[in-house]
Amino acid sequence: MIDSATAATAAALTAAKIAELAFTKFIESGAGEAAKKLTEATIAKMDDLRKKIWAKLRGKSPNIDEALTKAEQGDRAAIDTVAKYLDVAMVDYPDFATEIRAIAHEITVEQHQDNSTMTQINYGGTNYQTKTGDNNTNFFGGSHQHGK
Repeated sequence: MIDSATAATAAALTAAKIAELAFTKFIESGAGEAAKKLTEATIAKMDDLRKKIWAKLRGKSPNIDEALTKAEQGDRAAIDTVAKYLDVAMVDYPDFATEIRAIAHEITVEQHQDNSTMTQINYGGTNYQTKTGDNNTNFFGGSHQHGK
C-alpha cells in the first residue's frame, strides 16, 4: 500500500507522461545517455507498463493499433496519439488508471535518483563545497569559522 503523498504524486501523472514512459525504451534504445542510466528493474517496469497499455488499447480500432505499432518504433506523433486514447481509457477504467499510474510513478522515482558526487576543498579559512549533478548544477559553500 502506498502512502497518501505518493498516491497524490502518482495521480498527477498524465496519460501523455505515462505513454512517454512506456515507449521511452524504444525511443532511446541504443547508446542514448538516458538509456545508460536505466536499471534492468526500471526497464522491466517500462516493459510491464507498455504491455498493460497494449492489452487495454489493442483491438479497439485500427487507428489505435497502428499508433501503438508506430509508438514502439519511436514515432513521437504516434506516442501523442496513444496518449489521447490512453487518457480516455484512464477515465473509463479507474482501476486501470490507478495501476498504470503506480507503475509510472515507480519508474519516475528510479529515473530521478541523484547519483552525483559532492567535493569539499579547503583553502586556508575558506571552504568550497561543490556538487555537480546530472543537469550540471553547482552548489558552492562559503567560509565558516568556529570560536570567533
